Amino acid sequence: MANTGIKRGPGKRMVDGKSFRLADEVRYIQRRAADHTGRVISIGQLILFSSKSGDAWLLDPSDQLAARLARDGDPEPIHIDETDTTFAIGWKGHYRIDGPAFIYVDRDTGRTSTILGYPTHQLTNIG
Repeated sequence: MANTGIKRGPGKRMVDGKSFRLADEVRYIQRRAADHTGRVISIGQLILFSSKSGDAWLLDPSDQLAARLARDGDPEPIHIDETDTTFAIGWKGHYRIDGPAFIYVDRDTGRTSTILGYPTHQLTNIG
């Protein structure tokens, strides 16, 4: 995946792709989740978001892949292999959006969770 500009809301600060580090963006969105602040960041084909409930996620809308980054303000582990030009993500499951519902299926357990209160309209418009 080519590194492109990063758009962070609500001010949508642009970051040059050369200075981009996915791990830094994950830590940023985990801090927003710890503060119970909603944010949405799009990075090329990826979306990171935090919610006022303290949750945070990393999404790949093209393949509907998802990895939880925080739950109730507490960071969750995620595996990211990153070099200067590429990265690989240890995806934990799949998601879909059905109106206001964010539906997540855990790859390991097969458990399905339906979560309300996420910015699904905004996520749908980005993805």
